[in-house]
Amino acid sequence: MVTSGRRSTGPAAVIALLAIALSGCGPGGRNTAPQGSPTAAATPAAQSAVTGDLLCGTSGQDLVSSADELRNALASARPGETIVLTAGTYDGDFAISRSGTRSALITLCGPRDAVLAGESIARGYTVHLEHASWWRLAGFTVQGGQKGVMADDSSNDLLSGLYVHSTGDEAIHLRDFSSHDTITHSVIRDTGLLVPFFGEGIYVGSAHKNWCRYSGCQPDRSDDDIITDDNIADTTAENIDIKEGTTGGQISGNQLNGTGMAESAATAWVNVKGNDWLITDNEGVDSIKDGFQVHQVYPGWGMDNTFRGNRADVNGPGYGFYIQSKKLNATVTCDNTVSGAASGLSTIPCA
Repeated sequence: MVTSGRRSTGPAAVIALLAIALSGCGPGGRNTAPQGSPTAAATPAAQSAVTGDLLCGTSGQDLVSSADELRNALASARPGETIVLTAGTYDGDFAISRSGTRSALITLCGPRDAVLAGESIARGYTVHLEHASWWRLAGFTVQGGQKGVMADDSSNDLLSGLYVHSTGDEAIHLRDFSSHDTITHSVIRDTGLLVPFFGEGIYVGSAHKNWCRYSGCQPDRSDDDIITDDNIADTTAENIDIKEGTTGGQISGNQLNGTGMAESAATAWVNVKGNDWLITDNEGVDSIKDGFQVHQVYPGWGMDNTFRGNRADVNGPGYGFYIQSKKLNATVTCDNTVSGAASGLSTIPCA
């Protein structure tokens, strides 16, 4: 059985605790959890991060209430500054191209009813972090866009307590050497409205066929990213897709749901094609085939991934853990629990 009290005391746990404290903001603002799909209500941990009176920092605040004010604030943002969204709808796409520092992050935060609404699900990124590191995005809603939040060459960013939904393709994408980023206590729904095949909830890296487009024909080393305590459902493709070229990330404590997946786009909640990822303490329900998968789609990748303490209520024809080959040196520990998987626990023996 999966037991409580198994959360890591390493970097993921430290960042998650920070995220809870900083996951939303606004003077007297109140956030509410999204509704509307099976298991749509966020987990208690996620609810605590996005509900109630939340802190946004006290120094260097810039209060904005319109799309133009927001664009101006983003264009002039300085290390240590906090940009506070008031409740309302901010129409359009929003680019972020300045960086904070290790000791002085830039914060963009707002209540759940501060909605950044992309222009179209057929094009554009509602929020685009472009060469923008050391940011904290917290609490607000990102709606629409071909992609909801895109990070290109943007590292050490914290995405906390966001609600990202109704996107043409994926909801959140870390790409082009975006490393040491954290996505935590966020809720993701209704992706793939334009192209179901590209409807991932969270997507890390780039497929090898796109390396020459995004990473100078080298592997897209979006490394050491952390995906923790998020609630993901109603994605047409995988809830989480980890691409070849990435190394050393963590996926922990997430609530995953395969309801709404298109069989042509995904057959598991999580598909790992990178190396040395740790997948631990996640809970998944209802898949059209497997719970968690590891594939090698490019030589040298898909290696040395570890699955520990996950709970998979598959309710489907596949495995709890599908490892494409024993040669990939994956580890599935025996404290993983699987139910409703017609093919069994795993394609490899548990350890």
